[in-house]
Amino acid sequence: METTVRRVGATANKKKGLIIVNTGDGKGKTTAALGVALRASGYGMRVSMLQFFKGKWKCGEQRSAPKLGTFEIDPLGHGFTWESENIEIDKAMVREAWSVAKEKISSGNFDVVILDEINYALSYEFLPVEEVVDFLRNKPSMVHVILTGRNAKPEIIEIADLATEMRLLKHPFEQGISAQKGIEF
Repeated sequence: METTVRRVGATANKKKGLIIVNTGDGKGKTTAALGVALRASGYGMRVSMLQFFKGKWKCGEQRSAPKLGTFEIDPLGHGFTWESENIEIDKAMVREAWSVAKEKISSGNFDVVILDEINYALSYEFLPVEEVVDFLRNKPSMVHVILTGRNAKPEIIEIADLATEMRLLKHPFEQGISAQKGIEF
């Protein structure tokens, strides 16, 4: 994916809820979204993170979010789909997570809504990309929505105000080092 950076002049003063996409094969997609959550919470903004696949275990961000006061995390998944014995259950789980996401985004209760790993759900075709695109195009104007996960669909990149691709250069797993508590989960 070729990237072009466009600089906005000093006269930019338009405000709107952004659609932000973190994708790519490198580490840091969810971590970047959590950085926004931390920053937004620091300003008293209300943040909701919906985890589309995580939920089988309690990760570090689920432990820390309640301490921030304005940040909630809902783990709506049951683990990775490649471990699934019944893919139809996973598809239903994703559809339910999407239903919750639409409610949170539309509720007026949140300034930032993070759809963690929704890009996987779209690339696996568990959700119709057109439905997600149509909903996001018509979301409340000042709600920021962050979509994470590998393989973001071109349609999602197209509607994004900010899209970042994380590129893997080196990973400890390649050296036989397993995932570290507090660093990767």
